[in-house]
Amino acid sequence: MGLRVTLVAAARSSSLLAERFDDDRPLDEAGWYEVQHAAPALLPLGAAELRYCSPTQRSRATGTALGYAPLAQPALRDCDMGRWRGLTLAEVAALEPAAVDAWLADARSAPHGGEPLLAFISRIGGWLDTRPDGDPAGGDVTVVAVAEPSVVRAALVYALRAAPATYWSVDVRPLSTVTLIGRPGAWHLHLDAPALR
Repeated sequence: MGLRVTLVAAARSSSLLAERFDDDRPLDEAGWYEVQHAAPALLPLGAAELRYCSPTQRSRATGTALGYAPLAQPALRDCDMGRWRGLTLAEVAALEPAAVDAWLADARSAPHGGEPLLAFISRIGGWLDTRPDGDPAGGDVTVVAVAEPSVVRAALVYALRAAPATYWSVDVRPLSTVTLIGRPGAWHLHLDAPALR
């Protein structure tokens, strides 16, 4: 008995250069197109026993468009970026370059007045570790969760027990998936092989 948690990164709500901290915009036209294009591969994940999403508009819309009927989980919200909310990294770097440097260098710092990176990673890990892990039939419990790319990054750092600075080295594309298998406190990254004919 264990858990099989597949995380799906939400479709995009803006271009990469226009991404804003702690943003809650709906899917843009390109995001809707990408969901439709990716749906055949992602629809089977909707068979999971438990289906969740982060509370953002784009995560809910992605999960709904894929037919998951996900339950929004407040614990899966993006990192609280305090006074930087709604700004791009370039805008913040122009206004507060020393604060950005401190934030990138120290996972315990929160120069924006919001949530430190380390607390964000721990919060996402806490959510992972509190998923129900018992199936009366003795099999694995399957979970799918649609969340912001930052949430997927935090989950990977937590599950792999990597240094918090690893967060900055993980690139999560919209609609990409990753599966974690295990139980609370003991996670393993699972990469699926392509189907062979």
